[in-house]
Amino acid sequence: MSSNPVAETVAALMPRARTELAELVAFKSVADFDQFPRSESEGAARWVADALAAEGFQDVALLDTPDGTQSVYGFLPGPEGARTVLLYAHYDVQPPLDESAWATPPFELTERDGRWYGRGAADCKGGVIMHLLALRALKADGGIPVHVKFIAEGSEEQGTGGLERYAEEHPDLLAADTIVIGDAGNFRVGLPTVTSTLRGMTMVRVQIDTLEGNLHSGQFGGAAPDALAALIRVLDSLRAEDGSTTVDGLAPTTPWEGLSYDEEQFRQDAKVLDGVRLTGSGSVADRIWARPAVTVLGIDCPPVVGATPSVQASARALISLRVPPGVDAAEATKLLQAHLQAHTPWGARVSTEQIGQGQPFRADTSSPAYQAMADAMAVAYPGQEMQYAGQGGSIPLCNTLASLYPRAEILLIGLSEPEAQIHAVNESVSPAELERLSVAEALFLRNYAAS
Repeated sequence: MSSNPVAETVAALMPRARTELAELVAFKSVADFDQFPRSESEGAARWVADALAAEGFQDVALLDTPDGTQSVYGFLPGPEGARTVLLYAHYDVQPPLDESAWATPPFELTERDGRWYGRGAADCKGGVIMHLLALRALKADGGIPVHVKFIAEGSEEQGTGGLERYAEEHPDLLAADTIVIGDAGNFRVGLPTVTSTLRGMTMVRVQIDTLEGNLHSGQFGGAAPDALAALIRVLDSLRAEDGSTTVDGLAPTTPWEGLSYDEEQFRQDAKVLDGVRLTGSGSVADRIWARPAVTVLGIDCPPVVGATPSVQASARALISLRVPPGVDAAEATKLLQAHLQAHTPWGARVSTEQIGQGQPFRADTSSPAYQAMADAMAVAYPGQEMQYAGQGGSIPLCNTLASLYPRAEILLIGLSEPEAQIHAVNESVSPAELERLSVAEALFLRNYAAS
């Protein structure tokens, strides 16, 4: 990175950033209070609130959102007449999954092979630290040239929509000229990237019932309708022979136009086993950024250990459907539910319940803010030109903000590049990326204020 005062300040702050990220990662802030104590999330929220107050933010508040979680808000005034920029991140995290599969404890930030490991290190507690680093660097080099609003969500990973509904009920709170969502990531370490599209998502729980109770498979098997077998048939109907998603009535979308994704590189990033084929057709970018994708997230059925020779009376599954820009998530939900109903065999009773939903998003990359970010990234990443990529994941808040503030420019950056393994075991963040993106964000705020 070329020497400049902002970069030098960020570099000097990196030891403090590591300490702070370790403190934040230590909170088991999974916003599923059936699995993890509410106090862990509340502790993380207070940590963020205290950090904002220490940086001089005003009106710092823990917002009780309708889903029972807390988001953290603060306002840092800039020069009179300056533009307003909203900085977003979330402090809640995914469950650690099998903690024994982690090389080091998931809630203990650990340095290994040049990366910092811990749940939320990249997604998205690292995003909170990135915003703080950028603001501190500007304060040390002449001051922050814009008004800054900061919002840290407490339930993004659960998709329960608390902050979206709170924002709709308080439409002035998050109003800004530009919004920087710090919950995306570079296409690859060292390649500066803004995310221009997000797939939306719907989650549906399906239950199939066939009998009043389980039956002995020897006495009744062969004629008694097996609910688990019926569920397997239904789930199989959601995929074509090549693995493409096939939901009745869900039309194909336009091909991806932008950064390409080499198939061999994708196999490495996804850690696909040798000899196992990728699913679907078309380019990798088409499949993960521009097309619907169904995933069976879980199945309730007897585990192998302890299973008895029984015909199952009931079975259920949780299904996720990712939908690309151009597809309405609410309509996709209806189509998915209708498909599940239509493909349930043997007259079995089937019920579906929508669990969560978020609309897809497409940014306006022709806006002045994107040029300001491109210029900033060219300094933070010498010799590299800013790239545009899609992301298969969902950030439902983006569409809420775009609807509430149609004139606002929305940029998505962040620390969740492929090596970060977000949502998986051994999640990590590259400290070099944290440093470079903090510099880029600081320079962006300066460029944007002057544009």
